[in-house]
Amino acid sequence: MSTPHISAMPGEIAESILLPGDPLRAKYIADTFLTEVVQFNKVRNMFGYTGMFNGKRVSVMGTGMGIPSTGIYTYELIKFYGVNKLIRVGSAGSIQGNVKLKDIVIAQAASSNSNFGKQYGMPGEIAAISDFNLLSKSVTIAEKDHLTLHVGNVFSSDYFYDYDVDSWKKLADMGIICLEMEAYALFITAMLFKVSALAICTISDSLITSEKLNSSEREVSFNQMIKLALETL
Repeated sequence: MSTPHISAMPGEIAESILLPGDPLRAKYIADTFLTEVVQFNKVRNMFGYTGMFNGKRVSVMGTGMGIPSTGIYTYELIKFYGVNKLIRVGSAGSIQGNVKLKDIVIAQAASSNSNFGKQYGMPGEIAAISDFNLLSKSVTIAEKDHLTLHVGNVFSSDYFYDYDVDSWKKLADMGIICLEMEAYALFITAMLFKVSALAICTISDSLITSEKLNSSEREVSFNQMIKLALETL
């Protein structure tokens, strides 16, 4: 069995999976954190791997950037491969003054400017929310490890280069923590299939201060996020 975008055979993908946007980050996670690693996908260079973490079988696969790409891969992973726990791990831009570089954000919900959710013909706007059990477990682990943590609403944007450069200020006024590009599609798709999903992000830049993490800082801080996500699965 394969899909148009995933070449894995039945049983090659674990029920629990980490989903970075960057396929090279998926390779890094597999090489750094997993043992007994087997690659299950390289279609379109969207690398996917299955291995072991602390005695548990887990997979990791890139989703690409943005809601449409994330929607494709999450749909196929859930519907055709039986994945039932999915955690996005990625970077985000802070739009709150108290949310600093290297801080970790766990998304309770994801707002968006995307039309992705319109396809379901809901009589109104549906709230894209994470799974409570994954959320609460992740928060407990993060607090035990004394990580600098924020929990709340994130914004999944269809735009990386927004023509309205100040649009984020309206979102900040509503208490949204940060900007990213994938969580909304993950949550909506997981809700459709009644499986569990969560998004954990590391703050890599700030729209308020214009600060950005350098490459070495990204590696150290992202490792904290990845370890947190793996322990949550």
